[in-house]
Amino acid sequence: MGADRFGKVKTVLRVTSGNFLEMYDFFLFGIYARPISHAFFPSDSAYASLMATFLSFAAGFAMRPIGALVLGPYIDRIGRRKGLIVTLSIMACGTVLIAFVPSYAAIGMLAPALVVLGRLLQGFSAGVELGGVSVYLSEMATPGHKGFMVSWQSASQQVAVVVAALLGFAIANLMAPATVDAWGWRIPFFIGCAIVPFLYVIRRSLEETAEFAARKVHPTLAQIYETLAANWAIVLGGVAMVMMTTVSFYLITVYTPTFARGVLKLSESDALLATMAIAASNFVWLPISGALSDRIGRKPILLVFTALAILTAYPALAWLVSAPTFGRTMAVELWLSFLYAGYNGAMVVALTEIVPATVRTAGFSLAYSLATTLGGSSLAISTLLIETTGDKAAPGYWMSFAAVCGLIATLALYRRRAPNPRFAPAAG
Repeated sequence: MGADRFGKVKTVLRVTSGNFLEMYDFFLFGIYARPISHAFFPSDSAYASLMATFLSFAAGFAMRPIGALVLGPYIDRIGRRKGLIVTLSIMACGTVLIAFVPSYAAIGMLAPALVVLGRLLQGFSAGVELGGVSVYLSEMATPGHKGFMVSWQSASQQVAVVVAALLGFAIANLMAPATVDAWGWRIPFFIGCAIVPFLYVIRRSLEETAEFAARKVHPTLAQIYETLAANWAIVLGGVAMVMMTTVSFYLITVYTPTFARGVLKLSESDALLATMAIAASNFVWLPISGALSDRIGRKPILLVFTALAILTAYPALAWLVSAPTFGRTMAVELWLSFLYAGYNGAMVVALTEIVPATVRTAGFSLAYSLATTLGGSSLAISTLLIETTGDKAAPGYWMSFAAVCGLIATLALYRRRAPNPRFAPAAG
């Protein structure tokens, strides 16, 4: 029993390694949005420069659905292991590109173009990375523990957030702000490049899942696309279900450093300390929620946490911005972390069960990537909402809207699960 558990732990670490790199890089983009805006998108208007940076960040998310439609069917046909190696390789190319591109002052318009290209490569890969990891974990899980096992996909992202935030905290305290703005922000990106070969070796050691290997017939690409089209309602419902996850996650992690410094006027160190606390909180609550969903079911958890988000997201942020302090920031962000992790711990595994088995990776990835295109734009949307309304708590409206989407989708997808095969959990 002990050896079996140790083997599963090693497998989880191997399969989530690329997931770590994805979130590490994405989060660094959020931490260093302002230095990146100065380096690649200079403008007389700080708002315009920052918005250009956030839109380049969002460009990667716009590529995710394309990655899901291209790489998802590929993985459903050739296998989980080979597909995950391909996604890591593409992700690494984007990471290296962003780390080494010279500034706008050095090469002009080529600089922002190359940064956007790097984000597009990362987005193309990420469009199926998360889905591939989630499906792999769901297919290797033992009966009655699928929610707990799949939750480690999201938990691995929290480790990446903590590592990135720790590096950011160290750089902020060891280097002068002008130095960080000039070149110091690149150091964590260089570190990301340095660990790519190690992650590649780890992922190559993966074995194919027993469930996929046991299948006698694998659908053609045409059959996969036909099945996706026939189950468009599930994909659309999945998009709405995932909205709550993506919007809340990017608001409380990637957007927090910018929000804390630019809106709440907290110090760089306080902003990063709050972010690390959020990631640690997520890491604790995600597997708890996944395990609880194994006991009482996915639907009750999804309904409770969407309702809580609808009722409390805006009031909590309004209370915070009325008198911003580090203590209030921690309290509000940890509450939003609880809402995100409680919901997501049950949502990811629910999506793997709802999508038909023959298109599990493609269907999951397409739904998730479409939702992430909107959720990943939360940085730009939140900045725009605050600018246009003058309400510093306006991002709370965006999170509440996402929660409404999740609530409606949960009710719709679960209302006829057993009688209708399209809404029944896929075998395995």
